Amino acid sequence: MLWNFKPHARAYRYVGHKDVVTSVQFSPHGNLLASASRDRTVRLWIPDKRGKFSEFKAHTAPVRSVDFSADGQFLATASEDKSIKVWSMYRQRFLYSLYRHTHWVRCAKFSPDGRLIVSCSEDKTIKIWDTTNKQCVNNFSDSVGFANFVDFNPSGTCIASAGSDQTVKVWDVRVNKLLQHYQVHSGGVNCISFHPSGDYLITASSDGTLKILDLLEGRLIYTLQGHTGPVFTVSFSKGGELFASGGADTQVLLWRTNFDELHCKGLTKRNLKRLHFDSPPHLLDIYPRTPHPHEEKVETVEINPKLEVIDLQISTPPVMDILSFDSTTTVSILEQRLTLTEDKLKDCLENQQKLFSAVQQKS
Repeated sequence: MLWNFKPHARAYRYVGHKDVVTSVQFSPHGNLLASASRDRTVRLWIPDKRGKFSEFKAHTAPVRSVDFSADGQFLATASEDKSIKVWSMYRQRFLYSLYRHTHWVRCAKFSPDGRLIVSCSEDKTIKIWDTTNKQCVNNFSDSVGFANFVDFNPSGTCIASAGSDQTVKVWDVRVNKLLQHYQVHSGGVNCISFHPSGDYLITASSDGTLKILDLLEGRLIYTLQGHTGPVFTVSFSKGGELFASGGADTQVLLWRTNFDELHCKGLTKRNLKRLHFDSPPHLLDIYPRTPHPHEEKVETVEINPKLEVIDLQISTPPVMDILSFDSTTTVSILEQRLTLTEDKLKDCLENQQKLFSAVQQKS
């Protein structure tokens, strides 16, 4: 579904997948919307009222995640068929597969410079792939749980994982070292999102809460309550001034941050200068640089927005269904339209012949 932030504005619902939709993402330029589904397909939608789409079929099992490269030229898809596949957006065709996982792949993400892909699987490993030679160049393993979600920080020097064992871990991919280890949730962690500055990380958990971690100080600073069940997904906006969360309570909540916007812009520029994988470790990337276990005893600010936000479920916005059809359906509809057109042409010709005959008789 495509929503407008204005109350009562029309929302668009794109109908086409034949099973649960597991992941959606906008392209960097916002001109495409990618969706993954348990129906084993990936679709690319043009996010307007026409909703034109392309369908990719290459996986042999449900697709769990989609991710565009930062330049929008490539799309990575992760599937329960134990593979990651990379697609060209320019030609809209399949390029190559990455095989090394031995169980379902839950998530695959490009690094900010597009040189690497990080993936996580139910085989309890996180793998780093080189997109140039298509090889696995690094491997992080866990003996307890598996990662549900994984992503690079904005500078591309670290990755963070959301664990089924209720933990959040941050690794330095250059020195292959665990930097931080957070134990702040009482349920599995389903999703994470880095603030564009790289200084904060937000987490979504099955314990019904969202938590914001200050990575520079290595501590939990906010616990956010609002969902009435497991929270499955969370994501910062491009500028970091907003983030959205979605949960099992069928709600999407939109949140506004209180982070310093100017500070954020300065840090983003700083991070963009250090996107090179070969650059030496830098203290400003993330601090402290030693593993920090965090217990629930840490004092945090708890926020429950229930009484302060507009509930758009009461005033349901008008929804426009945009239907897409498979090729056979499309062909049959076209055939029906052609038949109708032919019938109309025949009627017109018959009417013209009758009119011509009548004119001839009068003359």
